Amino acid sequence: MKKILANDGIDAVGKKILQDSGFTVITDKVAQDNLADYINSNSIEVLTVRSATKVRKDIIDSCINLKLVVRGGVGIDNIDAEYAKEKGLKVANTPAASSDSVAELVIASMFSMCRFLYDSNRKMPISGALDFNELKKKYSGGKELKGKTLGIIGIGRIGQAVASRALGLGMKVVAHDPFVENTTIKIELDGVGLINIPVKTIPLGEVLAFSDYITVHVPGGSLIDKSEIAQMKNGVCLINTSRGGVINEMALIEGLNSGKIAHAALDVFENEPTPKSELLSHPKISLTPHIGAATDEAQERIGLELANIIISFFKE
Repeated sequence: MKKILANDGIDAVGKKILQDSGFTVITDKVAQDNLADYINSNSIEVLTVRSATKVRKDIIDSCINLKLVVRGGVGIDNIDAEYAKEKGLKVANTPAASSDSVAELVIASMFSMCRFLYDSNRKMPISGALDFNELKKKYSGGKELKGKTLGIIGIGRIGQAVASRALGLGMKVVAHDPFVENTTIKIELDGVGLINIPVKTIPLGEVLAFSDYITVHVPGGSLIDKSEIAQMKNGVCLINTSRGGVINEMALIEGLNSGKIAHAALDVFENEPTPKSELLSHPKISLTPHIGAATDEAQERIGLELANIIISFFKE
C-alpha cells in the first residue's frame, strides 16, 4: 500500500478518495528538520504540501524513494522544482482550485480599506463606548468602489477571477501581464447567463498611473519598489495576496507614512510566519495571516485535485 504524507493537511473529501483508492494517507505534521528522516523511515512515496513545508535540495537528495511532490495551491516556490525534475522527482500543483477564494479576499480587502473596516474593528471594542462620535467622524470619509479603477498585475486565473468580481461591482479594470496580450473576463449571472468582456493588457507604467487600487497576482520576485510607487496616483491602495516580497515592505511603509499610499492590504509577508512589527502595528494596513485559499470550498477543491493528481500519477 503506497503511503502519502500530507504534511500541511488535506481536506477530508480528498483524503477519503485516496484511502478508497488504496493509499495510506498520513496527516501527521512533521517538523521541517525531521522531514527527510520521517519520509525515509516510513517509506513515503508521495508528499503533499501547502506553503509551510519546504522541499529543497536536501529533501530531494535524501529521499530517494519519494516519487511525487504535490503543492496544494498555485505557486511552487517552496519546492526546488527544476532540481527535482533533474532527479526524476515529479512535481505538481493545483493552480485553479483556490482562484475564487483568493479573488474574494481581494474584494473584501478593498471594501475593508475604502470604508476603514479594518481600523474601526480595532478601535470600536476599545473606545467605541466613550468616543463613538469621534470615531464616527474619523471614518466618515469613506469611498465607493463603483467607478474606481482597479489595476491588476498578473491576469492569470486569480487575476481574471478578481476582474470578474470588480466589473460586477461597477469598477473599471486595467491589467498588465507580460505573457498575456488579450484576455476575456467571464461573468456568470444567475438568470442571465455568461457575459464575456474583453480586456487588453497595457504597460505596467500605465497601470500604476491610472489605478485607484492595485492588486498583484504573480508567482514571486520583486515587482513594486520605490520607483514603481512614485509612478502611482496619490492616495492609491495596494493589495498583495500573492507572495511576500513582491511589494517591497519598507518602501510600502515609507509610501504609507508619506501619504502617497492611502491604505494597503497584506495577506502575505516576506518573512512568514514572523512579519515585521512595523507592518503589524501600522494603522493603514489591513492584515490577514495568509488565508487567501483558506475557505471550505477551496480546501475541498484542492483536496479533490490532489487526489486526482496522485491517482493519475500511479496509473501512468
